[in-house]
Amino acid sequence: MNFTFLSITRNMLTQITKVTAHDARLLFHFKLNYSTFKSPSAFKSKNTPNTLNIFKSKLSSMKGIHENISALQMKKRPIRKKRTALEDDEPKPPGVFSVVAFATAEEYKLEPLFQGLIKQDLYEPKIFANRNDSEINVIHATAKYQVEDEPREIFFFREGTIVLWNVGELESSNLLNLIKSYEQDRYGELLVQQEAEIMDYRYVPDNRPCYIENGDFILIKDKEGETLSNEKYAFSNAMALSVKLGMWEASLDRYVESIAFVTEDLKRGNKISMTQDDVLRKHGELFALRHLINLSSDLLDTPDFYWERDQLEVLYTQTCNYFSIPRRTKVMNEKLNHCFELIELLSSHLSDKHHTRLEWMIIILIMVEVVFETVHYAERYLH
Repeated sequence: MNFTFLSITRNMLTQITKVTAHDARLLFHFKLNYSTFKSPSAFKSKNTPNTLNIFKSKLSSMKGIHENISALQMKKRPIRKKRTALEDDEPKPPGVFSVVAFATAEEYKLEPLFQGLIKQDLYEPKIFANRNDSEINVIHATAKYQVEDEPREIFFFREGTIVLWNVGELESSNLLNLIKSYEQDRYGELLVQQEAEIMDYRYVPDNRPCYIENGDFILIKDKEGETLSNEKYAFSNAMALSVKLGMWEASLDRYVESIAFVTEDLKRGNKISMTQDDVLRKHGELFALRHLINLSSDLLDTPDFYWERDQLEVLYTQTCNYFSIPRRTKVMNEKLNHCFELIELLSSHLSDKHHTRLEWMIIILIMVEVVFETVHYAERYLH
């Protein structure tokens, strides 16, 4: 009895699996046109098109649409219009200077870097915007040897970014080589240059707070000392956040490209070439990137430094909006959500396959046991 039940169950499963999604679509469209087939007058009317031809044309158009769907139709991240190094080499009007931001690594070891700058004796480093007494988060260094009236200043951020004010190309290259010894998880050189931000800044005789005008940072000429340094820091903080976000955007683009083949396999019904370990690894990469964006950075919140400095907070927010940081962060989170849905689908699919395999193993074992019991029963009956 058990053997008959298993055979019937297996035949039912086999018949069910023969109904594919394509067959279901054919039945659905056939049902839509069935009313036309039922009316004999429809075939006689000259104004009524042949229903069978309509049915065939719909099927062919469906096939064409299906074949034209590309794998993971991800729109490439548009390259934001930035100043390039070539444009920055053009002669500048008097009183116009450059500020450049680079993201070169995941993190800087600022404590050894601070001691290294002191030992080098070319810059005067100071701890800037420290959140607590135990850890340095920003170093503000000023060149000791002046080339012109405008000072050369550098901001080092623990998050792996450096912002250089009025620093020439040769000196910038030397500084980038200097900090290599203090980097953790360095980025590729080409990517560092591609995601760099270059801006101009100038001074105006005005009593207003600093602002952005026509893509330039406008600083107030009469301000000096700590006030001017704080305003430069606010600009630098937003620039550093922008280049860091650019690195994460590039990482997400590479991630999406690495799983592009999966949607093609799903679309064609091919066997998924990823294992459960691969899917788990991809899950981990997504969680790590989401953690960096939403928990370990200031993309979603204003840093504590600006809480009691309202004018600087306005300047920081204005600069973040200029670099489209809120919008870019929102787009990144939406892309991450779509990637999570795909990885969850793969995880569920692989789990179902594993469960199905286990169920078939159990069925086979039961069948083997039934066969042995049948043989034993036959032997007892014959004896």
